[in-house]
Amino acid sequence: MGKKPNIIFLLEDQQQAQAIEPDHFCKTPNIEMLMQDCVVFNRAHTCNAVCSPSRASLMTGVLPHNHGMIDCTHTVPAYRAEYDAKLDTLSRVLKREGYAMAYYGKWHIERTNKLENYGFDEYETETMIPKFHHTPIDQVTIHTEGYVDKIIAGVFAEDETATEEYYIYNRAMDFMRRQENQKEPWCAFISTYAPHDPYSVPKEIYDSYRKEEILLPESFLDTMEDKPAVYRRLQSVWKDLGADEVKKILRCYYSYCTLVDRQIGRLISYLKESDQYENTLIVYLADHGDLMGAHGLFCKGVPAFEEIYHIPLFMKLPGGQYRGKEMNQLAGTCDIAPTVLELAGLSGLLGKIDGHSLAPWISGLRNDSRMAYAEFQGQRYAYTQRIIWMDNYKYVFNTFDYDEFYDLASDPYEKKNEINNLKYQEVIKTMAGKMWEIIKETGDSTMMDAQYYMLRIAPLGPGESRRGSGYSTYNKEF
Repeated sequence: MGKKPNIIFLLEDQQQAQAIEPDHFCKTPNIEMLMQDCVVFNRAHTCNAVCSPSRASLMTGVLPHNHGMIDCTHTVPAYRAEYDAKLDTLSRVLKREGYAMAYYGKWHIERTNKLENYGFDEYETETMIPKFHHTPIDQVTIHTEGYVDKIIAGVFAEDETATEEYYIYNRAMDFMRRQENQKEPWCAFISTYAPHDPYSVPKEIYDSYRKEEILLPESFLDTMEDKPAVYRRLQSVWKDLGADEVKKILRCYYSYCTLVDRQIGRLISYLKESDQYENTLIVYLADHGDLMGAHGLFCKGVPAFEEIYHIPLFMKLPGGQYRGKEMNQLAGTCDIAPTVLELAGLSGLLGKIDGHSLAPWISGLRNDSRMAYAEFQGQRYAYTQRIIWMDNYKYVFNTFDYDEFYDLASDPYEKKNEINNLKYQEVIKTMAGKMWEIIKETGDSTMMDAQYYMLRIAPLGPGESRRGSGYSTYNKEF
């Protein structure tokens, strides 16, 4: 590759992959047009179900237990989750490679919010963006006894120009205009809050769905009798919602997706009009998804379903390279940074990382199958899970209840937990073994040394653990 390409990251918060598939009724024509110019990763998965851990993994290429931000920056104190600022980051590599760097929108990776420490020349994040005041027209509120009422969805009178999404895309395009006549390449991260809850949208976009039949998810009526008890307990949060309210929430969410799609359309038009589109590497992704009614649940959290973990990921390469190529190998959040850097012809992240570049699979040099892996320590109640995908199988190690196993080829909506099905027991043990291999390879010592009697609940154990001084001191042998 000759001239270094300009790079744009379009990072959406809580964007469900299924909602932007071409046959879905969610209106995202600009995303669909962009997708036609991209390498599309059909089986990408986030490494974590909530914002900060997955965003930090995007930047560092390492799993949450290695970068330290295992929960969201605002939900737990530092002793529960603290980002390791010494780690190299994607943005620091780009700065070393001579890029002008800009970040607009939601950061939510670490607590200093001083992005100059991470290579950015200019930025405007959630702590700096102006507040937009809206005139509410309609709302859906969740009432739970003893808790503060919380709005989950709503419609307001102002148009899209009065939204944060419109504002940050304007700021990013202003940055790009100022770079047009500069010799150095540039990189811009545009990180929208949308379509994260509460799903608050302009009436003009909400009304565009007036004639659409809002369909409930295939698994909406799942009683989850064969799944962890806490999943069923979470269904009670939404038990008082009527059918009309559920459909209103769905309509607001899809309208929120449309709001972002419109901004992407404005960006693509600008890039083409300014003759920058061809030499720009564009990465579209989400930090995680949203249940959006699947299994009778909304938002994201401990329920380890595909609506949360399967994320959209596609990359438009300079000069139309690999345009329209679909990748069916499994991929993960930690793979994104090394992949982008290799595709752009740039140096890699310093130090050991947990991800791998997908460039050899894109080019066809490799066609072997891959695994995907995720970990969850998060949310205030500290649920702990490890999740692994192999072929069409998915295994969820739940430390707080029975495990889960799904055959996604025959059961894509995860209606039936096959963890006790004799047919799959050898596959489950194989996947548990692969899980322990990843735990050991990535230095997840908390899990790796889980040899104590009261921790022996996996279908297959980790085998030999490390035997450091701490282990021998507190685990005496006869």
